[in-house]
Amino acid sequence: MHIFPTVASELTADNLTALVQTLHPLVTVNAFSINKEFVFDNGEEAVSTAGRIEAELQFTGGPANDLPTQLIIKVCRPDIAPRPLYRNEVNFYTRLRQELTIETPTCIGGMFDEETANFGLALEDMRLRGVTFPNVKSDHGVGHVKSVLKCLAALHAFYWDSPRFKRDLRWIDSHTNGELYTFFNHPDIVPAVIQAEVAGEQFKKEMVERLDQTTDGLYQEMRKVQHHQSTLTQTLCHGDTHIGNTYTLPDGSAGLYDWQLMSRGYFMHDVSYILITGLSVAERRKHEHELINYYLDELQQHGVNNAPTQNETFTEYRHAAAWCLYIGWLTTPIENYGWDITVCNHIRLTTAYDDLNSKAAIATLPSVAPYTD
Repeated sequence: MHIFPTVASELTADNLTALVQTLHPLVTVNAFSINKEFVFDNGEEAVSTAGRIEAELQFTGGPANDLPTQLIIKVCRPDIAPRPLYRNEVNFYTRLRQELTIETPTCIGGMFDEETANFGLALEDMRLRGVTFPNVKSDHGVGHVKSVLKCLAALHAFYWDSPRFKRDLRWIDSHTNGELYTFFNHPDIVPAVIQAEVAGEQFKKEMVERLDQTTDGLYQEMRKVQHHQSTLTQTLCHGDTHIGNTYTLPDGSAGLYDWQLMSRGYFMHDVSYILITGLSVAERRKHEHELINYYLDELQQHGVNNAPTQNETFTEYRHAAAWCLYIGWLTTPIENYGWDITVCNHIRLTTAYDDLNSKAAIATLPSVAPYTD
């Protein structure tokens, strides 16, 4: 296995060829140029857990003429190197992307090194297709969220209660088992990061206190919800559907990128996160029932005939808000996305948790044994 570089200055035609040949073994990179590099971010470009290199490649051999040449190459952040996240995204793009028809970036190569956790992922530069990238500060409206839900319904329906999870897709982690589960549940990993974030950021501390909560209380709730929802119908989840991981095409349709948290799980994990982060507080309050019903209708259009009822779905929406808040943004430092985006997401998430009375809903779920290795 080639160890892929973490900075643009170390890229060569040979290691780029090795990357591309993971999916296109007859293609060779014979020249390339670097346009821009983001090893870590100042909050303006939303580089969080991985670095990004913008490059143009020239190919020969095989289907070279059919491949995008202007690329975004994601690379390891050596200061944190979150192994399960990197492996997960490479696996999605190299093992699942080709069987899906939903809107998500084209990948021309991906590799992950188990020993070092270095990775490389070559994705099309979607700006060439005229896409826009919304965030909590943009005025994208209910229409974009509906487009995202349409995309999610197609994804979830494709893997709905699939027997393949016991066969060729057994390698996909779930929300209650595997290295991704350990990453988010081991008290010394992500929960420790969240404790430090809340202790060190006064606005986070007071937002949690306003909910009559603690980081430990939210941690226990998150675990209860995920163990409970693991007993319900499973599908493939994107896993991290906050509004900043979506994009809009010129025709108004939506796509999903950043698949680092892909997992086997319950559909509401995805649906709750886009509803809560994708809409202002007032819009969510006005449209959440309508949008959940829209999603259920889309599932039915894709042939799912055993979806839960509207009432059951809304109950699981109330439950799922705990993960959105606890893992989704309490874990995120301000420097990753900047002050405005970080605080606005916290406002939307804490308000939804409060509006939905999630604490009371989760209190009725069965307790979960403490985490053990």
